[in-house]
Amino acid sequence: MTSYLIKGAALLGEQTADLLVAEGVIQRIGPDLSAEAGDAVVVDAAGLVALPGLVDIHTHLREPGREDAETVETGTRAAALGGYTAVFAMANSNPVADTAGVVEQVLELGRAAGWVDVRPVGAVTVGLAGERLSEIMAMAHSRAAVRVFSDDGMCVHDPVLMRRALEYVKGFDGVVAQHAQEPRLTEGAQMNEGTVSAELGLTGWPAVAEEAIIARDVLLAEHVGSRVHICHLSTRGSVDIVRWAKQRGIDVTAEVTPHHLLLTDERVRTFDPVYKVNPPLRTDEDVHALRRAVADGTIDVIGTDHAPHPAEDKECEWSCAANGMTGLETALSVVQLSLVDTGLLTWRDVARITSETPARIGRLGTQGRPLAEGEPANITLWDPAATTVVDPARHASKGRNSPYRGMELPGAVRATFFRGHPTVLDGALNSPAPRA
Repeated sequence: MTSYLIKGAALLGEQTADLLVAEGVIQRIGPDLSAEAGDAVVVDAAGLVALPGLVDIHTHLREPGREDAETVETGTRAAALGGYTAVFAMANSNPVADTAGVVEQVLELGRAAGWVDVRPVGAVTVGLAGERLSEIMAMAHSRAAVRVFSDDGMCVHDPVLMRRALEYVKGFDGVVAQHAQEPRLTEGAQMNEGTVSAELGLTGWPAVAEEAIIARDVLLAEHVGSRVHICHLSTRGSVDIVRWAKQRGIDVTAEVTPHHLLLTDERVRTFDPVYKVNPPLRTDEDVHALRRAVADGTIDVIGTDHAPHPAEDKECEWSCAANGMTGLETALSVVQLSLVDTGLLTWRDVARITSETPARIGRLGTQGRPLAEGEPANITLWDPAATTVVDPARHASKGRNSPYRGMELPGAVRATFFRGHPTVLDGALNSPAPRA
């Protein structure tokens, strides 16, 4: 296996050092390792920030069944280009990932692709229908060793089913990741309920539809003594509830998407369906509350909610368009713009919310590890001084539904090392890692 000498990287944006990568691990870290690097390939990292490989707790890869929108191959290529070395693949494929057979299929597709670790997320209910529990234990004990379960795209709205799911996952230290949306309060909803929806005449999606489910579920998690994770939290009120629950000692974690940290419902005035997403873009007040919540630790992680769609599902009238945005290839840029450049976070904080904590939530022990000798060489080299004008046509993802089209965003991934192999070099795809 080829060895690599990463020269002069700023570790977590702090001290500058060389990293010698060999046999899939970080062998040495020091001020100048040229003398002991032997015939290692040199990667010039001057001016670059070294981060542990990013981990996305919330990715839609669409395969099996919607290969017209995305495949595991194309989605994980996009992930590698975004600096990711692991993604958790949501269960809303076709067939739904609600059996051991389907999650093992997704696991194998990820291993065959070789760009990142792919960890399947199991459905909570059969067919995401919210009527009866899926094969939770079978998926947990399968080769995929599923530890995250979610009906994302649909809410587990039945409190009895939610309680039972929390009881099941407690037995193997799993977690239920809830898509918080009370369905009766969002029937026909097209965007955030507020001033803009009233002016546009679109049915509003009230914040309370999210907040009511979160309040219920943190209390259920407390009652059962189990873990609950809140997907794509989007409102100021949701932040308040999660903060209260954590102060109470409830085992709850929460994620926010990059787009909810940057974009507001004012974008909907264009009626461009690229801005249609679930949960909807909220107000400027919500955006700033979410940013503060990431900074103070109330929100634990960034989850992209990468949701690619074929053109025909997005390039249509607003009411008919599918919900969702792509995000894997732009996430770290938005994090820099909204959280680092604003002074809310350091790069060490970024490592925590984009790598260390999502790996811990998903119980993925080989990822989110420190940049230290003897640790797996999952490394992202980020250029914070670069700027990129977003062109979805150049993305590796099949999805072109990026809300940042034409925007100039800061930063760029220069290299991604997965198990010591550079899947990305000089900002371009290199080759997949050899199969472990």
